[in-house]
Amino acid sequence: MQVCIKNIRVIDPSQNKDVIENIFIKDGNIVTAPLTNNSMKIINGKDKIAIPGLIDIHSHLREPGQESKETICSGTKSAASGGITTVFCMPNTEPVIDNAQLVEFIIFKAKTEGIINVFPIGCATKGSKGTLLADIGMLKQAGVVAISDDGLPINNSMIMRCVLEYTKMFDLPFISHSENTDLSKHGVMNEGINSTILGLRGIPKQAEEVMISRDIMLAQLTGSHLHVAHVSTAGAVDLIRNAKKQGINVTAETCPHYFTLTDDVVRLYDTNTKVNPPLRNKEDIEAIKYGLLDGTIDCICTDHAPHTKDEKNKEFDLAPFGIIGFETLLNLVLSELVYTGILSLTQAISKMTYNPAKIFNLKGRGSLIQGNVADITIIDPNYIYKFNEDNIISKSKNSPFIGKTFKGKVVMTIVSGRIVYHI
Repeated sequence: MQVCIKNIRVIDPSQNKDVIENIFIKDGNIVTAPLTNNSMKIINGKDKIAIPGLIDIHSHLREPGQESKETICSGTKSAASGGITTVFCMPNTEPVIDNAQLVEFIIFKAKTEGIINVFPIGCATKGSKGTLLADIGMLKQAGVVAISDDGLPINNSMIMRCVLEYTKMFDLPFISHSENTDLSKHGVMNEGINSTILGLRGIPKQAEEVMISRDIMLAQLTGSHLHVAHVSTAGAVDLIRNAKKQGINVTAETCPHYFTLTDDVVRLYDTNTKVNPPLRNKEDIEAIKYGLLDGTIDCICTDHAPHTKDEKNKEFDLAPFGIIGFETLLNLVLSELVYTGILSLTQAISKMTYNPAKIFNLKGRGSLIQGNVADITIIDPNYIYKFNEDNIISKSKNSPFIGKTFKGKVVMTIVSGRIVYHI
């Protein structure tokens, strides 16, 4: 199939490009030569913006084992509606992704039922129990792009050192859920004045920062690539910034809720504000924004964590951590970072396209350069809409942003030259 997207503003951070031009697609790839086939599909790009397809490096698709919350089918449809063309799925499924057979299952389901690219992340330890190493070499051979025990941090420092040595051997990043569980045990929100007022057990910022400190030191010792997940505190940003200055191979990500919401919103006891790490303070939000600006934080992702209404409709203490994020990722980046002047549109897009592709070695993605896979997101920057529960595509509806009005919307998502979403 041949496609021409005509007269569209093209923003591609990898080429430092921001121009109005045509995009040509042939056989699923981007080409530069004008096409002459009479059956070519024409897409009018006037007053729209084309960017490389968004890459979400941290999500939970819940399959296998938790299909009541999300499936690969429903999750990829939700992601496509948010302009995401590639997702990494975390391994904390049931059973966890600690063997090659489960990696192959995810890849097969994604090819047969998904509508975007899905790359599995494999467990670091067997059963994510933090004691015995998983077969990292076999996991890579099966197709994982990174290693992580995600929500179950590896407390044993010797095991963590061994994991980092093996991930270096197989040229895989290790994604660290940085949490000292001795400090965070039984906590449900940020420790501070709000947790005291609400009578909820707090999680101190140091629970995140202590573990980041340890992991940075072990990354320095082993020479491995450490990727710090969902950064939420000012102290964490400082630690990562200093590590980079020392030449340690560390990269980092954050999520929109960590530069958008403070723990003040928890005062309504809305369990859709319960995330891990928890929402922090205003000074943490400002530090994260500056960390994005100066390059300390490389990527923006969602940590899309769907839960059923019944699970979230409990007392705050008992409800699970996590919110959905696929369908609000781009909107929150625009409203909180671009329209406020924190980042330029090109800088913001780079955090969700070129940087993730470069960090995780996704060849042929994250850029609109000739020959690359035609993964493209088209945005109408003037489209104003209200994010309502009724129009959420994900199986789960656990978002604190329901009812929020946004400016700018994904109007088309193209994966390998195929239109998988449009309005």
